[in-house]
Amino acid sequence: MSTVPALLGLLAAGLLGCGVLGAAVLRLRSERRVLGRRLEQSARELDRLQRSFARFAPAELVERIAAEDPQLSGGERREVTVLFADLRDFTQLSERLDPAAVLDMLNGYFLAMTAAIQSHHGHVTRLMGDGIMSVFGALERNPWHVQDAVEAALAMRESLARYNESLRQRGLPELAFGVGIHCGAVIAGLVGSRSMQEFTVLGDVVNVASRVEALTRRLGGDILVTDDVRSVLGDRFLMTAMPPADIKGKSRPLLTWAVRALQPRMASLVQV
Repeated sequence: MSTVPALLGLLAAGLLGCGVLGAAVLRLRSERRVLGRRLEQSARELDRLQRSFARFAPAELVERIAAEDPQLSGGERREVTVLFADLRDFTQLSERLDPAAVLDMLNGYFLAMTAAIQSHHGHVTRLMGDGIMSVFGALERNPWHVQDAVEAALAMRESLARYNESLRQRGLPELAFGVGIHCGAVIAGLVGSRSMQEFTVLGDVVNVASRVEALTRRLGGDILVTDDVRSVLGDRFLMTAMPPADIKGKSRPLLTWAVRALQPRMASLVQV
């Protein structure tokens, strides 16, 4: 009979152990649910931040910044194509309109132009007043960056025509732009201070592209490219040679070409 109390003691200890174990399991399950909710909340917050950052920088750049890519801060040499676009006579136009209307027009224009650029693998690096600077082939190596840039310019022309139609329907004046394109080697990376940085490219290519955009006012034609760009493209586009023109910073006149359209056979391939 002496074994009965011992067995009862063991049974009680076992039941107590099961109770403790059960409580521990319940606590772990509760903690897991709390952790799961926190992870879901963190994932939603990360997604919100990524979508917010996407308004200011492409996803590829955000990911490289988050990964602390040393090439961004140190800069890397890239072969790129730089495109500058600027509205013609917009300062005079804005003086005649209500500031709110000007802001609305400008935002609509930037929206349309940015969509055309991004759809051809370009990255808008800077908005300057009514001007746009974009780069092709800077974030990721792209062997077709020159062609992408010129096709983007043609898409911008079409987008501007559609946007002007909407402006006419609202009783607002139409917009006109000039686009300059040049290609070559640059240094690409983050520029700025600890509190404010931007991804951009540096080099003579940038200066020349800006000067070519300015030539659209002097030479006519809304899209001008340099001879370097034309030599890469070959006969993919219909172009007209423009008179050589002097530009700031260059000792010799610069030869440019006015882009009219894709060659008909190339246009049919793009449509297919």
